[in-house]
Amino acid sequence: QVQLVESGGGLVQPGGSLRLSCAASGSTFSIMGWFRHAPGQERELVAVIGRSGMTNYADSVNSRFTISRDNAKNTVYLQMNSLKPEDTAVYFCNAHVLQVGVPPLEYWGQGTQVTVSS
Repeated sequence: QVQLVESGGGLVQPGGSLRLSCAASGSTFSIMGWFRHAPGQERELVAVIGRSGMTNYADSVNSRFTISRDNAKNTVYLQMNSLKPEDTAVYFCNAHVLQVGVPPLEYWGQGTQVTVSS
């Protein structure tokens, strides 16, 4: 049974930092990443990382956020610096499990709220 458990969200002032963690279990994961969903907006990709460490970021967070992972622990992290009010959203962990000959299985965490406000 695959589980993704996020932690690290909260309330922070503009310019502050937070670190999100997502502990995954139940399989071996290829791509892992973070998405976010703000009220009135569509869910958007924040950052993804492959098992080799290759990363991709949304333009809106590039140079402020850093995604990393520990394959031995099946854990992905999102270090968020220089946070802005527009970063306020529910952040979701996402992980893919590769399958032979068919699209990968996709799993989601329950989400963690990040609020950037003074």
